Amino acid sequence: MSGDSQDSMSEPSDWDDSQSSLYEAYNELHGLAQELDTPFDAPAVLVVGHQTDGKSALVEALMGFQFNHVGGGTKTRRPITLHMKFNPDCHSPLCYLLSDSDPSVTQHKSLLDLQVYIEAENMRLEHEPCQFSAKEIIIKVEYKFCPNLTIIDTPGLVAPAPGRKNRALQAQARAVESLVRAKMQHKEFIILCLEDCNDWSNATTRRVVMQIDPELARTVVVSTKLDTKIPQFARASDVEVFLSPPVCVLDGFMLGNSPFFTSVPSGRVGSGHESVYRSNDEFKQAISLREMEDVASLEEKLGRSLSKQERSRIGVSSLRLFLEELLQKRYMDSVPLIIPLLEKEYRSTTRKLNEINQELSTLDEVKLKEKGRAFHDLFLTKLSLLLKGTVVAPPDKFGETLQDERVNGGAFIATDGLQFPHKLIPNAGMRLYGGAQYHRAMAEFRFVVGGTKCPPITREEIVNACGVEDIHDGTNYSRTACVIAVAKARDTFEPFLHQLGSRLLHILKRLLPISVYLLQKDGEFLSGHEVFLRRVASAFNNFAESTERSCRDKCMEDLVSTTRYVSWSLHNKNRAGLRQFLDSFGGNEQSAIGGNSLQANISQDSSFSSVLSDKQDGKARADVKLSHLASAIDSSTNMQTMETRLADLLDSTLWNRRLAPSSERIVYALVQQIFHGIREYFLASVELKFNCFLLMPVVDKLPALLREDLESAFEDNLDNVFDITNLRHSFGQQKRETEIELKRIQRLKEKFKQIHEQLNSEKRIRTP
Repeated sequence: MSGDSQDSMSEPSDWDDSQSSLYEAYNELHGLAQELDTPFDAPAVLVVGHQTDGKSALVEALMGFQFNHVGGGTKTRRPITLHMKFNPDCHSPLCYLLSDSDPSVTQHKSLLDLQVYIEAENMRLEHEPCQFSAKEIIIKVEYKFCPNLTIIDTPGLVAPAPGRKNRALQAQARAVESLVRAKMQHKEFIILCLEDCNDWSNATTRRVVMQIDPELARTVVVSTKLDTKIPQFARASDVEVFLSPPVCVLDGFMLGNSPFFTSVPSGRVGSGHESVYRSNDEFKQAISLREMEDVASLEEKLGRSLSKQERSRIGVSSLRLFLEELLQKRYMDSVPLIIPLLEKEYRSTTRKLNEINQELSTLDEVKLKEKGRAFHDLFLTKLSLLLKGTVVAPPDKFGETLQDERVNGGAFIATDGLQFPHKLIPNAGMRLYGGAQYHRAMAEFRFVVGGTKCPPITREEIVNACGVEDIHDGTNYSRTACVIAVAKARDTFEPFLHQLGSRLLHILKRLLPISVYLLQKDGEFLSGHEVFLRRVASAFNNFAESTERSCRDKCMEDLVSTTRYVSWSLHNKNRAGLRQFLDSFGGNEQSAIGGNSLQANISQDSSFSSVLSDKQDGKARADVKLSHLASAIDSSTNMQTMETRLADLLDSTLWNRRLAPSSERIVYALVQQIFHGIREYFLASVELKFNCFLLMPVVDKLPALLREDLESAFEDNLDNVFDITNLRHSFGQQKRETEIELKRIQRLKEKFKQIHEQLNSEKRIRTP
């Protein structure tokens, strides 16, 4: 029933008493749902409209008094929830503001105080990066003109102009729409959709509302500012279409079956010279007068009297009566559903209180040590499970794709700054964790390092690497090749070693939060013991970091030794590999060897003749085999000839510092072979060592080290481990808050049960 009709009654009936109790119970339930973030169905009217649609003015008219800042622009930056209660004894509005920090605490506020508070909040949010807040300002109001309604006034939607210069307003529009859409998602809310238009084909606010409520099944459509629209109609037929829009334009499935039409007189209540009304009573009378004038104007335009159905859709009082009856019906229909939800919440809160009492009873040294040791064992069990493989933890929450892993744990980047395409790595797109993620990281390391080529070698590097021997100034190209190869290998592979350590450490550290999730899921987590849990986490992370560092140092020793001294059997696999490259040595040197006696003498040998012939043909590479050269020298019967040949050979390879193409090729070939040997050894050694000295210690060394750290802490000072003093205070505070919460739920549960029984009893009495 509306405030007008209730105000005229001298004695409230039992039915009115039950309705009042029901409304009070739902007000309390709405506050509890906000406080506990519990999905109770607490019906309310959610007002949605664009800026300047008259949204806040309509809310004030429904309430029967003015309290907010009304005008152009954004005046509401936080939703305002108004729990309105009809009270015939309140000749002035009695208002209470609920505390933001504790909704159970209320502060009595005057209308001026409320307006100052709301304007201050709007001003504060206007200067913050996010200019809107979804947290509601909750106000309780009792007044002789108030309906029994809970109304939520939302910030006005914005329709900004396009263009780069309007980006700020466009961002604001998106923020407002996101907030309003989130509020409309609550299925228990009745949506009051305001439209300021005289053509129903223009769906401004409905465009947003119908994205959440496509059929308008829980939406009441209201056309505001009717007094300004009536003069715009030239013909009666236009008014007919406006009052009763066809189904093809406006769906008839909306609440109420057709729109409501309202007007709110302009002017503010106050004592100043700019004020139009001296009291809220005058404001209320002006609203009633405006309704009568609107009806008269419509009948004049139509040339006929409005039907009873049409008049029930005109004016603020008609809308208020409809909303109040609709909300009361929702209240009564929801009562049987609320009671089981409250009982469930009561059981959950009782269980929570029992757990707190259990925690308080175990705050002694012996029991705390037992809990710590038990948690230690359970934590290690979860770690082992993650390494061996499990699907208990959700991959969408804890898994990482290879791209995520590269971003968070570091990528394998070669000396050229390029990354291996992640799509070529097996399971790259899968969200992995634990042992599976470790295996994928190691597989990527093998792919990347195994495909690493020796960096380019320049002639300058070869000449610089030749240097001067400590006993002669000749050149030693095998030494030159070794110098270049080990330097290139060290510079190439050392970054990969650090990158692998960083990546695997990241994967190991991720085991901690996943293990905590599994413990919480299985009810084995030590809630409230943050100090102890931080100590366990710190011990695990320190172990992982020190183990990774130690393992990396071992790998670094291998890399240093492999790049410090070249063992041909290791770096070239076998003598055949070395011979293969040395046998390809060619003699297209551009030296003066063709004019000396060595060329004349060795021309008799077929092997050397072919070499000379190849040189004369200008080929890039001549096949002079070192084995053929040795055979020619050994078979020569002329000692002088052999000595001449040897001298010329040494002159071209050892004593001549002018780098010939053949010498460059042999150095390059040797460098490639040595680099390849170092790469193969580095790859096998690093993988083996990380498996043995990083992965395995998590299995066989971590349990003992954690237990040792735990027992050491127990012997040192138990209070430093569990922070017993603060725990007692924290659990004590939780106990008091939970007991208050439990009493509140119990009281509300009993109230709804009583209302349910009373409504059923009165229903039986009224039913003949």
